[in-house]
Amino acid sequence: MQLNIPNILTLSRFFLIPFFVMFFYIPINNSTFISTLIFIIAALTDLFDGFLARRWKQTTNFGSVLDPIIDKIMVTIALILVSEHFHICWITIPTMIIISREIIVSALRQWIYSVNNLNRNNNLNCNIVSKISKIKTTLQMLSLIALLWHPNIFIIKIGLILIYMALIFTLWSMFLYIKIFQHILSIK
Repeated sequence: MQLNIPNILTLSRFFLIPFFVMFFYIPINNSTFISTLIFIIAALTDLFDGFLARRWKQTTNFGSVLDPIIDKIMVTIALILVSEHFHICWITIPTMIIISREIIVSALRQWIYSVNNLNRNNNLNCNIVSKISKIKTTLQMLSLIALLWHPNIFIIKIGLILIYMALIFTLWSMFLYIKIFQHILSIK
């Protein structure tokens, strides 16, 4: 394992998760704001770890495996917190679909890698899937920031709009991934 700055950022995101969960539940003044701030810091590490790894030519197998796993853990936990907090189907349904998509795509990706003896440096993304996935992730993070913070009804409504926009991009990217997986399997 190479411990460079991008990998340290990835690991720091993992270690921030318990703190944003803890502050989400602690009954003190501004706890949801503190929780959201920690989530924002964690989301920014997600933005910078990959950027710095590519820019400084410090991409590693460790980082390429760990980064998406930690992203999914962070988003899944935040979605569960938000769903549990609001107790409404308008958040629970997109939460279930988004989490299910992450599991399905991760499982299919791992299966393709193992069946085709590929390593993680063989990029399964085409440009359009990569762009859609970046938009999906951005919308997920923004919706979660709004819904974790939830200072007023206006911000909650923005969070709801963003989570449904994220849901659209989540499903779109999943269908594109499935098409890529079908293509890879058909040429095997």
